[in-house]
Amino acid sequence: MEKKQGQLLRTITLSSATILVVSSVIGSGVYKKVAPMSEGLMSPSLVLWAWVLAGFISLTGALSNAEIAGMMAGSGGEYLYFKKIYGRFTAFMYGWATFAVIKTASISSIAYVVAQSVNSLVPLPHLSEDLEKVKILGIMTPFDNFGVKALTILIIIGLTWLNTRGLKGGEWLSNSITKLVIAGLLMIVISGLFFSGGSITNFMTPSVNYVERSWFDFDLIKALFGAMLAAFWAYEGWNTVGFLGGEIQNPNKNLPLALFFGLLIIMGAYALVNFTYLYVLPIDDIIAIKKAQNQIAAIEVIRHFAGTFGATILSFLILLTTFGCTNATILMPPRIYQVMGEDGLFFKGAERIDPVTNTPNVATWMQCVWACALVLSGSFDQLTDMLIFVAFFFYGATAAGVFILRKREPNAERPYKVWGYPIVPAIFVLFCITLIVITCFSNPREAGMGLVLTLTGVPLYYFWNNRKRD
Repeated sequence: MEKKQGQLLRTITLSSATILVVSSVIGSGVYKKVAPMSEGLMSPSLVLWAWVLAGFISLTGALSNAEIAGMMAGSGGEYLYFKKIYGRFTAFMYGWATFAVIKTASISSIAYVVAQSVNSLVPLPHLSEDLEKVKILGIMTPFDNFGVKALTILIIIGLTWLNTRGLKGGEWLSNSITKLVIAGLLMIVISGLFFSGGSITNFMTPSVNYVERSWFDFDLIKALFGAMLAAFWAYEGWNTVGFLGGEIQNPNKNLPLALFFGLLIIMGAYALVNFTYLYVLPIDDIIAIKKAQNQIAAIEVIRHFAGTFGATILSFLILLTTFGCTNATILMPPRIYQVMGEDGLFFKGAERIDPVTNTPNVATWMQCVWACALVLSGSFDQLTDMLIFVAFFFYGATAAGVFILRKREPNAERPYKVWGYPIVPAIFVLFCITLIVITCFSNPREAGMGLVLTLTGVPLYYFWNNRKRD
């Protein structure tokens, strides 16, 4: 007897979609990435410039994405866009990269910081020193920091279970936590600027190791792009609300609006919070945080002026923030795998929608298994740099699709047209190309790992495509 198939329901309002954009983006990056960025740039003003530039570039990408999202609002996001613009193969490669690298590594990285926050409150156990140093294939250290990694895996499994119980539970959790997150970030800014004893001198003073360089110096450009690569992790996830296009009310109008307003909220929050960090602590103190394995920059900044009590409160806030972001990131991508399954281009069973919960549960559990495997593959910063490198291949392809569809379908209905066309999408496409090239030089290990995992999809495409034809 054939099992009954459920269906996706349009229950998400504009406000809920905007909150989902914010909750799927604000996670670990705003608390953690200022330290590696400071180590690379050694200048507070350059660090803030990197955050602002990354936000501006992300906004040009979101505005470009929104035009296509408005034209083709349905479950699957970019997978649907690429199938129409470039064909089945490119659509599949995006979907496979999402599964193999982009979103599963996002889940692993964000959940990792949840576990690190717990570790700052209650130290988690380690394995023996010899076992933690074991490497696989010369690049992976699965037993390093094992207590944190084990808790990370348990968090991913628990939130996956929640998201297989129905959309409302995951949506409610994201909405509730996001409101607490915004309040918490405001608390950091107000307390840091007015009660920390910080100084504008801290923001104006570079590291003792800083060397003044021209803006056209290649080493500075490489360092700036490396810092922006870290900042882009904090902005990563703005596009995932498009995966829920089949569940958003009036998606052609509300999806572009949710992208725009959500990203503006995020940019403002990031600029204020990171200025606060650099106002409270000298940059050399922030660089020292990077060298301590399980320290989180935001916690150490708060500890500086609010002591153990303040650091404990912030640890709880970061735990909640990253918990909510992990949940939002788990919630959305399985809609891509479900659509790929319907097209016969994914593992068997992924196309199933549970008739009771109306959620793609098989695809969600497949995502869980691979995300847990990636937790064991490397460190937090290695995972995030790898996924950002791969993501920008496809972000650039989406923005290029604006030009293709304007030429191919000039009279098609466009509920939203990208502001500043053709300059805005052109800026984003050119930046994506530049970021990819420079990352190959500045982070060759992460670029190589991301590329290899993505290219494993090529033989799988031909296998699944031929099976469907047969």
